[in-house]
Amino acid sequence: MSHRPPSGLAAVSAALLAMNRHLDMRDVLKTIVASARELLDAEYAALGVPDDHGGFAQFVVDGVSDEQWKAIGPLPRQHGILAAMLHEAKPQRLADVREDPRFEGWPDTHPDMSDFLGLPIQDGDETIGALFLANKRCPRPTGGCGFTEEDEELLEILAQHAAIALTNARLYERSRELTIAEERSRLAHELHDAVSQKLFSLRLTAQAAAALVDRDPARAKGELQQVAALAGEAVDELRAAVVELRPAALDEDGLVATLRTQVQVLDRAHSARVTFGSAGVRALPAAQEEAMLRVAQEALHNALRHSGAGQVDVSLARHTSATVLRITDDGCGFDPHVIRRAGRHLGLVSMRHRAGGVGGRLTVDSEPGRGTTIQMEVPSG
Repeated sequence: MSHRPPSGLAAVSAALLAMNRHLDMRDVLKTIVASARELLDAEYAALGVPDDHGGFAQFVVDGVSDEQWKAIGPLPRQHGILAAMLHEAKPQRLADVREDPRFEGWPDTHPDMSDFLGLPIQDGDETIGALFLANKRCPRPTGGCGFTEEDEELLEILAQHAAIALTNARLYERSRELTIAEERSRLAHELHDAVSQKLFSLRLTAQAAAALVDRDPARAKGELQQVAALAGEAVDELRAAVVELRPAALDEDGLVATLRTQVQVLDRAHSARVTFGSAGVRALPAAQEEAMLRVAQEALHNALRHSGAGQVDVSLARHTSATVLRITDDGCGFDPHVIRRAGRHLGLVSMRHRAGGVGGRLTVDSEPGRGTTIQMEVPSG
C-alpha cells in the first residue's frame, strides 16, 4: 500500500484537537510536532522552545529514532535558520536548506535534509517556539518535491493553534508550581506542629522517668514505655509527611501502588482505620495520576485531622468511561454550603481545581453527623 498523507478538513481538525488535548508541556510539544509532520507529510519535524541563554530549554523531534537522537549530541544553539525564525519572526521556506548562506552544517550523525519549511510560534509579540519540517515526502525524478505555498499556509494555522496550546501548558505548569509551593508550605507547617507536639511530650515524659528512676522504678518503667510509644508516633508522622512530599513515586510505581503505600503508612500513624482497595485500574496519563494522588492526600488529611473518623476507606476503580477515586469517612461530616459561605474550604477549592484541570470532576457528599464522601472522576481512555 502506498503512503498517502491525511488531507481535508477532518485531518486538520484532528490535528488541532490533538494539540489542545494535553496540558503537560512535553506532551504538548510532542503532539504539535507529530501532528505537523503527519499533516504536511514530511520526513522530519522539530520544535524548539528557546531559553534566555542562546539555546533551547526544550527541543522535540519526530522522524528521528531515539538512537539517532542520542548520537546527534547536545541540543542545537540558536543560530543559522533557527535563529532567523526566532529573531526575524517570519516563515522560512527553502528549496534546499544546505544552499542557504545561513546554513552552518549538521553534526556528523545528523540526518541529511534538503527542502525546509519553518515558522516561529508567537504569543503576541513574544516568540515562544520555532517549528520546522524537512524533506517533503512526494518523490519526483530529481528528488524531493519541496514544500508549497499551501503547505506554508497550513503550517501557519498549526503554529497559531500551537501558540495557544503552548501558552495553556505554560500557564498550567506555573499553576502547578504555585500549588506545589503552597502544599509544601502547608506540609512543613503541619509537620512542625505534629512532630513538635510529640517531641515536647516525649521530653517531658523522659524527664519524669528520670526523676522516678531511684524512688519508684515501676513508675519509671511505665514512663519509659510511654517514651518509646511517643517516639514511634513521631517517626510515623515523619514517615507520613515524607510520603506526601514524594509524588515522584508515581513515575516508578504508578497510582495504585503509591496510594496503597500511603494508606498503609497513614493507617499505622493514626488511630483511625484506613483501608485501600482497587479494581481494574489501568495506567492513566501522568497529569491525571498526580491530580488523583493530590486529591486523595487532601481528602485523607481532612478526614484524619478534622473529622474525628474511626474509619476511612479509599477506593480506586475503573468503570466503562471513567476512573473513579472515592474517599469515605465515618466522621462528624459538615454542610458544604455552610463551609463555603463561611469562607472555609477544607481544601475543596484546590481539589475541584485539580479535578477540572485534567478533564475530571469532583463531588462532595457530606452532612453533619453522617460522614463525608469525596469522589473524583476522570475520563478513561
